Amino acid sequence: MLEVRDLCAGYGLSTVLDGVHLDVPDGTFVAVLGRNGMGKTTLCRAIMGLDPPAVAAGSISYDGTELNGLPPHKVARTGIGYVPQGRHVFPTLDVVKNLTVAARGDGWTVDRVWEAFPRLAERRANDAGLLSGGEQQMLAIARALMTNPRLLIMDEPSEGLAPIMIEAVAEQLAELKQGSLSLLLVEQNYSLAIKLADVVYVLENGEVVFQGAADELEADDEVKARYLGVGV
Repeated sequence: MLEVRDLCAGYGLSTVLDGVHLDVPDGTFVAVLGRNGMGKTTLCRAIMGLDPPAVAAGSISYDGTELNGLPPHKVARTGIGYVPQGRHVFPTLDVVKNLTVAARGDGWTVDRVWEAFPRLAERRANDAGLLSGGEQQMLAIARALMTNPRLLIMDEPSEGLAPIMIEAVAEQLAELKQGSLSLLLVEQNYSLAIKLADVVYVLENGEVVFQGAADELEADDEVKARYLGVGV
């Protein structure tokens, strides 16, 4: 299980996360929602050991291993996969090479990716830079899966995608949810997150202002309107 306790992190003199608590139990789909600038990406980067931000206080642990202070490659080796905001595929490498460059362990193979993402199979010989935004997002998710993680962290996977591609990504995430994989989804897209998540956190100015089951948030019109602009 991923456990974040009293996490404070920021950039220079600016504090972005202020005492964040968060849990991702094994086999659970957790979503973190919030408007732009509320600290969602900072949370992802802090968990993965990326610099910036600088972690000023608190603890981040996964299955009993303290992650705070570990370099990103060692964080990944604990069993955490990461799909960064903006996808960051290798544009001059073809789809197959983008996948195999990250391959580690058993379970997820190129053939399994073709089964899960048929569109990528069709584009396997294309350079990643020639794919559509939605296809690149699928590739970024598949590349993270090729590390055979037990926890997958995704930062804004629906960002910049057309509605039809958001639906395609949602279908793939729903399929992943059926397995034993734990998922942490950071999103602004309320509809996408609430449809998939078991547990939801809402961030406002770097603090958790809501934590509960997805159906509890769906029923809380005040929280949705005040912190997410949903229903306004």
